[in-house]
Parts: sequence; structure tokens; C-alpha cells
Amino acid sequence: MSETVAPAATAPVIAESATARGRRARIALRGLQILLALFFAVASALPKLIAHSTAVDAFAELGWGNAGMYTIGALELAGAVALLVPVLQSVAAIALSGLMVGAFVVQMSAFEGENAATPLILIIPLALIAWARRGHNAELLRRVRRA
Repeated sequence: MSETVAPAATAPVIAESATARGRRARIALRGLQILLALFFAVASALPKLIAHSTAVDAFAELGWGNAGMYTIGALELAGAVALLVPVLQSVAAIALSGLMVGAFVVQMSAFEGENAATPLILIIPLALIAWARRGHNAELLRRVRRA
């Protein structure tokens, strides 16, 4: 008598890692993404988008005015939202890293390095997210090519 294998047993497992360590790593990475998204949306973009006096003063000192302030705020908010969209996570982390490089340069040149460490510190977890979620880039490319 031959034994048959149930179809469910032969179906491929679709997961990044089936181990407990892999699950914990995915949960930790997702938690990091949520924390960064909250930081960029609430602590960084919101003051710019509501024209808080500190943001208005800083952008006026730079000579960028309200247009620059609203543009940077909108880019930060878009990056924060994209950090939570699976197919955009890696690209969002790269884009936000680019913004942080710009923020570092501005802090060093216009504000004498007053808060220059913050953008550098943020680049580290953003780089981790960009690398860990790099597999989504192929799916994003397929979707863009199809459109």
C-alpha cells in the first residue's frame, strides 16, 4: 500500500524565516519602522506642516521660507507613511536617509552643528530597514514597469 502525502504538506511555506529568532527579528524590525514613522510624522513633519514657530524661525534663518518648510515637512510625512507600506519600505528608508544627509549638512553649515548628531543617528536604523527590506524593491520595480 502506498502512502500519499497530503497537499498541505507539500505546499511551500511563505515566510521570511520560520524560526523563533526570525520571527522576533521581523517583529523588532517592524517595531523600529513604526517608531521611526511616528518620529518622522509627529516630531519632525508635524511642526513644519502646522507652521510651529520653531520651524518657521529655523527656515526663515535658512532663507528657505514657508515653501521650503512645507516641502520638507511633506517629504518627511510621505516617507513616514511609506515606511509602513511593505512594497515601499526600502525605498522610503533610502529617501529618508537622503533627507537626513541633507539635514546633517544644513545643521553643520547653517546652525554650527547644534543638532547634527540627530540626522546621523537616524541614518543607522534607516539603513538597516533599507537593507532588511531590500527584497521588496524587485516587486516595486515590477509594479512600476507594469504601470
